[in-house]
Amino acid sequence: MERKHILVIEDDDLQYELYEEALKDFDLLRAKTGSKALATLAADRPDIIILDHILARGELGLDFLPEMKDLLPYVPVIIVSGALEVHQQINALQGPRRAHYCLTKPLDLNELHRTIQTALAECGATEIVRQFEALERSKRADIADLLSRSTDRLSRQTEIRRQLQDARDRPNISALARRFKVARRTIIRDLQELIRRGEIPAEIYPRWETGEDDGDPESPA
Repeated sequence: MERKHILVIEDDDLQYELYEEALKDFDLLRAKTGSKALATLAADRPDIIILDHILARGELGLDFLPEMKDLLPYVPVIIVSGALEVHQQINALQGPRRAHYCLTKPLDLNELHRTIQTALAECGATEIVRQFEALERSKRADIADLLSRSTDRLSRQTEIRRQLQDARDRPNISALARRFKVARRTIIRDLQELIRRGEIPAEIYPRWETGEDDGDPESPA
């Protein structure tokens, strides 16, 4: 199996030595600043990014997170820092340019291993596929709902047209709404559509173009 690449953005030499010892099954690439990391990302796409917050030259790792996510939106980012307040950790894990995980120092290396394995299994290409599948399911559900509502509307309008064929009086909007279990405004729209299509005469509902009330005696004043 091809070895996974991890970009470690960490300026502390001792901390990086811990990563080297704990992550021997991975190919590690190091950057001591966020600026260097961005240059590295452009040339070599890692499978995972480990990001410290306090970096060399006074740089702050979270300041570079949005640009990293712009370059590689589906590469999981694991923030490892002992300098973040709780609200900073929460902010880093929210929004479209978020990190995937946030671990605190002193680092539990077993927890780091578990987090990396979870990231490799759940993020990256797997995350892309999962989001596309969710989008397709949503589209199918929307289409099914649209077709269902369209079918219901046409069936209702056909029945309304049948009822009004020989009617001499204006329709009772409230009664129709109760019968078909819809709002009065839905019945009014049905009548408007039937008139536009020429399926019932305009005299059935003469005020529809102005949006005035239908004069239904059961309508509220």
